[in-house]
Amino acid sequence: QAYNCLIHFYKRKVTSNVAMSDEELDPQEILLRNHRKEKKELQAKVQALKKTASKGDKKKKKELNDEILKLEAGLEEKHKLELSEIAASSMATEKPDSTKDTDNKTCDSDENDNNLDKKEGRVSKAQKRRDNKAEKEKQRLIDIEKQEEENKNGIRHLEQQKIKSLLEDRGFKLAEIPSDGDCMFAGLVHQLSQLDLRSSVADLRKSTASELLENKDDYYPWLSNPSTGEMLSDSEYEAYCNKMASTAAWGGQVELQAMSTVLQRPIEVMQAEGPPMVVGDQFRQKPLVLTYHRHAYGLGEHYNSVTSKPAPQ
Repeated sequence: QAYNCLIHFYKRKVTSNVAMSDEELDPQEILLRNHRKEKKELQAKVQALKKTASKGDKKKKKELNDEILKLEAGLEEKHKLELSEIAASSMATEKPDSTKDTDNKTCDSDENDNNLDKKEGRVSKAQKRRDNKAEKEKQRLIDIEKQEEENKNGIRHLEQQKIKSLLEDRGFKLAEIPSDGDCMFAGLVHQLSQLDLRSSVADLRKSTASELLENKDDYYPWLSNPSTGEMLSDSEYEAYCNKMASTAAWGGQVELQAMSTVLQRPIEVMQAEGPPMVVGDQFRQKPLVLTYHRHAYGLGEHYNSVTSKPAPQ
């Protein structure tokens, strides 16, 4: 037993630094690192947008500048919301490991006894970490209360109210769609179901990818590498289409255009800022209607569907 205790003691000494490093990881620092990465990606996207502006076209240049300002403001608001949401997470409670065997418990006890004189009168590193976490949690709760007060007049709330007002004027009400990367496709499935047309997210994704591949020249110029801002190579474009077909990759305006062609229907996107955007207006069918939310979720941009309000009795 003494030999086992000695071996356990040295194992604990070797692994203690690694374990301590894991415990001291701060989720907020990880989030800030991700924020820096997203800012770099946005800069690449901005550079790509600027390259599309024709020289001397002041109107196009102004539109691009407005779009860039919206993108930057949207990313800043998204980062603020994510910082607020991470502040709401509860501090993880430390639970004793019930799987330790009797020898390990004995070794721990002996080790604590051997180091009692050295630790007496000092706060342990583990206790310092717990105190530090408790202090951070206290500050997070204060920040949450402050953020909730600010959100009453925040851009997220104002956007939601504006969209609801626009829908009210059109005789619509909002139909919430889960924010899981499939929101655009799921919103279109919901729209089709109201016309008694059956479909699924998987079917729409595959159809969209096929349209992108078969008519590459119609869509290729509007896509760029988010890291470099350069146009996609042939292999990158094919990988993009395959990802759109088989994963929960977020769909945007390019995919809306492709989906309109596949369904042979116009798609109208209502938004808080500016007039509705319509793709596929060459088709004569009744448009499918989605709402576009720039600030609805911490994850970023989001699409919802709509339903018709029941007629008053």
